[in-house]
Amino acid sequence: MRSSILLGAVAMSIAACSDATSPTPAASRLTKASAQLSAERQDGARGGVFTATNGVNGNAVVAFARAGDGSLTYAGTFSTGGKGIGGTTDPLGSQYSLVLDGEDDRLLFVANAGSNDVSTFRVDGAGLSLVGTTSSGGSLPVSLATTHHTLYVLNAGSNTISGFDIDEDGSLSPDAGASSSLAAGAAGAAAVRASRDGQWLVVTEKGSRTIDVFKVSGNGALSAPVRSVSNGVTPFGFDFVNGDQLAVSEAGSGAASLYDISNGGSLTVESASVSTNGQAAPCWLIATTNGRFAYTANAGSGTISGYSIGTNGMTLINAGGVTGSTGAGSTPLDLDLSRGDRYLYVLESGAGRIGAFAVGPDGGLTALAGIGGLARTGGLQGLAAY
Repeated sequence: MRSSILLGAVAMSIAACSDATSPTPAASRLTKASAQLSAERQDGARGGVFTATNGVNGNAVVAFARAGDGSLTYAGTFSTGGKGIGGTTDPLGSQYSLVLDGEDDRLLFVANAGSNDVSTFRVDGAGLSLVGTTSSGGSLPVSLATTHHTLYVLNAGSNTISGFDIDEDGSLSPDAGASSSLAAGAAGAAAVRASRDGQWLVVTEKGSRTIDVFKVSGNGALSAPVRSVSNGVTPFGFDFVNGDQLAVSEAGSGAASLYDISNGGSLTVESASVSTNGQAAPCWLIATTNGRFAYTANAGSGTISGYSIGTNGMTLINAGGVTGSTGAGSTPLDLDLSRGDRYLYVLESGAGRIGAFAVGPDGGLTALAGIGGLARTGGLQGLAAY
């Protein structure tokens, strides 16, 4: 009886996420992280926050201007020239369906899952101008990553990664060397992300409970994938907390794990399935650029769980698992941090709003006003902030 109850709870957690059928010594990392956090907090510059409508009759980006105090103002809606797939709550079942160019936030890339292409926008504050739309090189593009002036597109339908050179004007040129199939048996591809030092590219796969690691060369070319089995159930969102270390959310386990990447690309568990203490469906995860903190958006509970990462691995910031609350029925999905890690923004599908939090020096979260006006459970997808 107990097994049946547990299995039912796992199924409900996963459903809340989607409606679609040699390491650097930890002490050294902490020293570098403290210095970086201090420097980053001097950056009070304004920026932008972006999400996509995923409309079946035409995808569009909804843009918000970010003030120095973290507040948001609606800045406009911009057609991608492509199509989404519609749906209600996380229809793509993914993270990073729109991302900013990691070089200087001058470009925004958006996956159009319904038309199998990717749109490129030039960013001017919170204003966007469409550069063009390019075929994704596969079917059902759901997640994007950039490094080495290369864009990587994760095509969940064809289980492939398509690579593109990012030209100076923002246009995309296919790069066969930066393209690859996922490891044999992959199913339910959820997210692709490049390490901050550009040496690794990683893909999580919900259905097969696996994680693929690719070595990235200086020109963006990919090695063959190295497949590892996830420590917990339903590996979903993830982020790098160091060049060779990543934190991965486990939607089916109600937890997150911390891994080290070996020189050969295999994964070693450093912290195994650290529980959110009952916070349901932790599907999305983002980490601060200094590697000190990571946050999961818990779609089933309307909460954010914060993790501290240090010499003892990964531990909850708050013992109860709740570092921030978005409210009952808010269904928090994708999330991102602004430049300098000062503010955390969350796409609240159930509430039709972008939630906002100020990030404290200890990783704690203080709720800000955020902004509403979005369609509730309207299929909105992805979040990118700077």
